[in-house]
Amino acid sequence: MSEDRKFDGRRALLKKAAGISAGIAAASMMATPAAEAAGVSKASVKYRDKPNGGHQCSGCALFVPGSSATANGTCKAVAGSISPHGWCILWTPKAA
Repeated sequence: MSEDRKFDGRRALLKKAAGISAGIAAASMMATPAAEAAGVSKASVKYRDKPNGGHQCSGCALFVPGSSATANGTCKAVAGSISPHGWCILWTPKAA
């Protein structure tokens, strides 16, 4: 076998490896939004239906309000129905 053929074989192998690596990286980047959309469990963020001092979900940047001010909404980070009067460790004040 000549040196040229060995070199071509290694080059092809490196190209395939680079392509596979790029594919894996792209797949993991596409999976991230899906994981975020699913949200984390309420238990993992110590969610409760009552405020913590003056902090409650309705004043959090991650809270998505329900159909009315008293209706449950959703959260950009936590899975499930979220009370506007609830609280968790991810609480972040809304920007002024």
